[in-house]
Amino acid sequence: MAKPDIILLHAPHVYDFRKIPQLYGPVSDLVLATPVFEMYPVGLASISEYLEKGGFNARVVNIAWRMIRNAKFDAEKFIAKLEAPIFGIDLHWMVHCHGSIEIARIVKKYHPNSKIIFGGYSSSRFYNELIQYPEVDFILRGDSTEVPFLEFMKEFNGNKDFSKIPNLCWKNERNEPQFNDFSYVPNDIRHVMGNHYSQMVRQVIKYHDFASVVPFKGWIKYPVTAVFTTRGCQYNCIFCGGARDATPNYLNRTRPARRAAEDIVKDIVHLSKITRAPILLVGDIREGGEERANRILDLIKLNKVKNTLMFEAFNPWTREFTKKVADCCPGFSLDMSPESHDPEVRSVSLGRNFTNEAMEEMIGAALEFGACRVEIFFMIGLWKQDRKNVMDNIDYCDELMTKFHDNPKLFLFMGHQAPFMAPGCLAFDFPERYGFKLRFKTLEEHRQALAMPSWRYSLNYETKWLPADDITEVTYDAIRQLTVYKAKHGLLAQDLCDTQLKRIDDARAIEKQIDELVAKNDKEGLLALKPEMDRINGFKAAERLELEIPIGTIVNLRYFSAVKHALFEKNKKIKTE
Repeated sequence: MAKPDIILLHAPHVYDFRKIPQLYGPVSDLVLATPVFEMYPVGLASISEYLEKGGFNARVVNIAWRMIRNAKFDAEKFIAKLEAPIFGIDLHWMVHCHGSIEIARIVKKYHPNSKIIFGGYSSSRFYNELIQYPEVDFILRGDSTEVPFLEFMKEFNGNKDFSKIPNLCWKNERNEPQFNDFSYVPNDIRHVMGNHYSQMVRQVIKYHDFASVVPFKGWIKYPVTAVFTTRGCQYNCIFCGGARDATPNYLNRTRPARRAAEDIVKDIVHLSKITRAPILLVGDIREGGEERANRILDLIKLNKVKNTLMFEAFNPWTREFTKKVADCCPGFSLDMSPESHDPEVRSVSLGRNFTNEAMEEMIGAALEFGACRVEIFFMIGLWKQDRKNVMDNIDYCDELMTKFHDNPKLFLFMGHQAPFMAPGCLAFDFPERYGFKLRFKTLEEHRQALAMPSWRYSLNYETKWLPADDITEVTYDAIRQLTVYKAKHGLLAQDLCDTQLKRIDDARAIEKQIDELVAKNDKEGLLALKPEMDRINGFKAAERLELEIPIGTIVNLRYFSAVKHALFEKNKKIKTE
């Protein structure tokens, strides 16, 4: 077995979530991960791939998934047995701020001579605070750290002069934080993200460890994968950390870096050798211009990709473009997040102006041209959104189901920003400007909030129109009413509807008990309530089931093809003409 030069660890949201009493609420209903957020960012795989190309052995270990997979898995004993001179830990999504630092402490406990390096969006936003933690030796800032990471690894194994490595925060011999120039922000990213899923297959072979690279619970049954089309964005959603005016503030990115059409489709073809499951294209392919979007679609058609391809639309597609997608990608899936039915709320929240009529025309065209599904996502906790506005949005969903004749391929969702509004987004950095109020501002405040006994205590924001308690209450009301509407239209089985309603009602009932125990600071009482919390947490959210595209009963991971492709065909070219 190869000895790793660096081990990249992914932590659960809270360590140890199996012992802490918590009511999760609907915090992860609209993502494929569980409330433990065991899905690691794709950057972890991309960094691993790039370091391997540079001559270093990099191993990814998903601690969060291992803890979910086996209730008897002892993370501390497991980490104690690992050996590497460097451990990397992602703090990308802020929801990992508790678990990531606790995992770092365990690493230092058993490997005091090893160094720990952090990276990710949240690491970049809170680098000044994060570097103060004694467990943290290094931080790499930015959304594209593959190149400086490789420079760091070479210097670590050489003279250990870290002063010239761009984007690096480090501690000198007196344990004083040093901050290098944040100068590496590439606009050409052709050198990265090329074949990182095959890299994961090679890791399984190299370290005899399949469990550590599984991205999320249920992935083996439903091995959906993603291809990123860009880093950065041209749009300005006020609650997104990747927005146009947000990234210059903490990622130093002033314009998006687009991937070439050939590189995107090469990734898609590679993935089709590994899995039969759907492939998500992250980012609207039209962002780079009509010529690039058409080139992507033509190459997909030329290479005869059979997987269901999932596209994102940031603005409504034209009928002509929808037809083009359908011609090149039969049975495609379409996702759009208008966030609100109210054009005024949407305009400020997204920085985009389009009408409901234009969106509905796109939905109709997609269904007409054979989309296997159209997913529309709405959000709670936006600018100028009060309780009535939220519930009116649910009524609009009812209208959409009626308008499209209860089409089972139309999926409507309502979620919220939980547990955190993304640090680094415009509403977080300039809350007063947008009518927001932050309940937690520092890294440590967020860490402590994550360990609270209910998701309502972890919310890091409220708005002028919805106080924090109102956000949680209207979220329950909205999800409940949307569930009832879906059952009324025959789009949700009655047993699933009943389960969803019971989940909501039971959660609301236990919320009252939690509030009483928190008011009395009764920790023993909260611990005694944990089995009931866990029972409610264990309900399968109806939305979670709706997110999965039916892909049949065949084995969806192409094991032998994946191994062959990873070992022998990693540089195989695609058809381009």
